[in-house]
Amino acid sequence: MASQSFQAWLLAARPKTLAAGITPVLIGAALAWSDGVFHGPAALAAALGALLIQIGTNYANDYFDFVKGTDTEERVGPKRMTQAGLVTPAQMRAATALVFALAFIPGAYLVYRGGWPILALGLVSILCGVLYTGGPYPLGYLGLGDIFVLFFFGPVAVGGTYYVQAQTLPLVPLLAGLAPGLFSTAILTVNNLRDADTDVKTGKRTLAVRLGKPFARAEYVVTLLLGAIGVPVGLWLYSGQHRYALAACLVVLPAIPAIRTVMTSSDPAKLNDILAGTGKLLLLFSVLFSIGWVL
Repeated sequence: MASQSFQAWLLAARPKTLAAGITPVLIGAALAWSDGVFHGPAALAAALGALLIQIGTNYANDYFDFVKGTDTEERVGPKRMTQAGLVTPAQMRAATALVFALAFIPGAYLVYRGGWPILALGLVSILCGVLYTGGPYPLGYLGLGDIFVLFFFGPVAVGGTYYVQAQTLPLVPLLAGLAPGLFSTAILTVNNLRDADTDVKTGKRTLAVRLGKPFARAEYVVTLLLGAIGVPVGLWLYSGQHRYALAACLVVLPAIPAIRTVMTSSDPAKLNDILAGTGKLLLLFSVLFSIGWVL
C-alpha cells in the first residue's frame, strides 16, 4: 500500500513535465558561470524552489480540475489522482499547501540573497500557481495559461536564477529565458490540443478551445521553432559572442517527428507521447545551450 501511495503522489507531480521547472535554472546558472558570478548555494536553492513550486502547482491543478468538474471519466490525458479516486480531495488540498510551504525553505535563503524583489516574485509565483486552475477566474480556464507559462517558466525563472547569484540583472538572462518559456508553452499547447474536445464540454476555454485546433497546432510549431532557433540565433546576433550556444539549434532535428505528429494526429495517446517528448527536447536544448554558452 505504501508503494502504491508513493506512486500516486509521484504521478500527481507529473514528472514528465518537471523539466520545465529545472531547465530555466540550469540556463540561469550557465549564464552566471560565464559572467563569473556563479553562486552554487543560490543556484541549488533556486532549483529546489522552482521544483517545489511546480509540483505544488501540479497538485493544485489535480485538485481544482476535479472539484470544478473538469476531470471526468472522458479525460484522455494522463491519469489524475483525485479524479481516479487514488487520493481524496482533502489529501490533495493538504499536499498542495504542504509543498508550497516547503518552497519557503529554499525561498528564505533566496530572499536573503536577493531581497524583497525575490520575496515578491516567489509569492506571486505561488499565487499564480494556485490561480492557474483555482479561484473564480482561473488563468488556465480563461485562455491565459500560455502567457503565464511563457512568462514564469521563461524570463522570470532564468532572470530570477541569475539575479540571486549576481545580485544584478542585465538584459541577456531575460532574453535567454524566452527559450525555456517558449518550449514550456509548446508543452502546454500539446496538452490543450489533446484536451480540446473535453474542455469544450466542461467550460475550460483554453486557446485551443477559443481559437481552434489549427491554431493550437500552429502555436506548437511556432513556439518550438522560436525557442529552438530564434532565441539562440537572436542572442548570438545581439551579443556577437557565445557562438557555441548555437549547437542548441540542433534540437530541431529530433523535433521534426513531434511537429509532424502534432500537425497530423488527434490521437490522445500519440499527443501524450509528444507532451513527454517535448519535455525531453527542452532538457536537451537547455543542456546544449548551457554547455555552449560557457565554452
